[in-house]
Amino acid sequence: MRLPKEVQSILSTLKEGGFEAYVVGGCVRDLIVGNVPKDWDVTTNAPPEKIQELFPEHVYENTFGTVGVKTGSADPVLALVEVTPYRTEGKYSDKRHPDNVKFAARLEDDLSRRDFTINALAMDIEGNIIDPFEGKKDLKNKIVRTVGAAEQRFNEDALRLLRAIRFAAQLGFEIDLETQTAVKKNAEWLRAISKERIRDEFVKIIESDQGYEGILLLEELGLMKYIVPELREGIGIDQNLHHIYTVWEHNTRAMKYAVEKKYSLAIRLGALFHDIGKPRTKRGEGKHATFYGHEVVGARMAAGIMDTLKFPKDIGEKIVKLVRYHMFYYNVDEVTESSVRRLLVNVGQENVEDLLKIREADRIGSGRPKAIPYKLRHLKYIIDKVSHDPISVKMLKVNGEDVMGKLASGPGAKIGLVLNCLLAEVLDDPAKNTKEYLIERIRELDKQSPENLKKALEKIERAQEEEEKERAKKYYV
Repeated sequence: MRLPKEVQSILSTLKEGGFEAYVVGGCVRDLIVGNVPKDWDVTTNAPPEKIQELFPEHVYENTFGTVGVKTGSADPVLALVEVTPYRTEGKYSDKRHPDNVKFAARLEDDLSRRDFTINALAMDIEGNIIDPFEGKKDLKNKIVRTVGAAEQRFNEDALRLLRAIRFAAQLGFEIDLETQTAVKKNAEWLRAISKERIRDEFVKIIESDQGYEGILLLEELGLMKYIVPELREGIGIDQNLHHIYTVWEHNTRAMKYAVEKKYSLAIRLGALFHDIGKPRTKRGEGKHATFYGHEVVGARMAAGIMDTLKFPKDIGEKIVKLVRYHMFYYNVDEVTESSVRRLLVNVGQENVEDLLKIREADRIGSGRPKAIPYKLRHLKYIIDKVSHDPISVKMLKVNGEDVMGKLASGPGAKIGLVLNCLLAEVLDDPAKNTKEYLIERIRELDKQSPENLKKALEKIERAQEEEEKERAKKYYV
């Protein structure tokens, strides 16, 4: 649990100035469980003005006494370390911010205001742990538990309702019974929290290795209705003969696959929302129920969710496209290359790989044994094929007009033969594909007979065949 030199320097400077100093909170928790801290926080009994005096290179732009100390480190995590005086907080009238903040004299007073025992830990420069609320014990037992009375902690900052689930998902912990009960009882307090803060916690849950369990916990403890209520419409909604799960189970299991494959946030969200429109489009019951147009309805719903939770425009548009086009049709003998090109135009070349991963998640979320059957491999093969320019004279840095200009002749068969010869040379050595070199070669090729020039076609055909063989081998088709 060795501290970085930048942090050690800050602690040493504060101690030499006659003050107490400790690293505190999440960085201590991460050190104990063996994770790399994502940020570093220091707490001290020095008042803000003394901290600023001891560290001339600083940033101070808040009302909580926190001074950002510039360390000069090349590591962005250590470039700015926050140093905050011990403090206690007054009543939280809006369930978001303390009405007032008072500086405290004792470290224990500062730790008592923190959210969970696993975050109410401090460590001095020698590595000694200060743990008044048995946070180390909860880390060992893999428990998320509030500091003191759970309801009081959540009343202070309702975002902690979500943070409890986020820490459980990120660390693979369980939430203790009293904390769970308080979350469930006071879930509606989440209404007081800004959508941006809710979004950030929701994203961290989904991005965690236990993202699937986190989503189930959000529903179990009554929080999902205040985050993405549209998802809950799928609870208990049976599907048809192609599915063994309800819409809710299918969507969450699809996301589980995306989490297990460590796919990106966009794919995880796309998998979670891909069939969100089914409950609103269901017609009939039993194995012959239909959901016509659910991808269009789902795309509109996804757009609304992205807007409500204030997601950045780029990721919002991507999720909408993934939901809208996840029902693309593909049968090996029925779909043409032109239809695949239309799919690429609709979804965007940059999104097509993610769309195929949504289809994988959709299949596994339906209870299918294979994520990538032959049909999907063949589609990847065709996408690869139509996404790359074929081997042709269009690849050359010269064209037919250049050839005619150098041969001083009009259109004719020899123009194509010369271009084919140039292409054959470029296939052997791509470095030759420069206008200067090719123009010079046109003059030389003009002296050859049509019969000699025709030999280049064989080389081009062999190259085309090899390209197709390699592509087919890549996708096992």
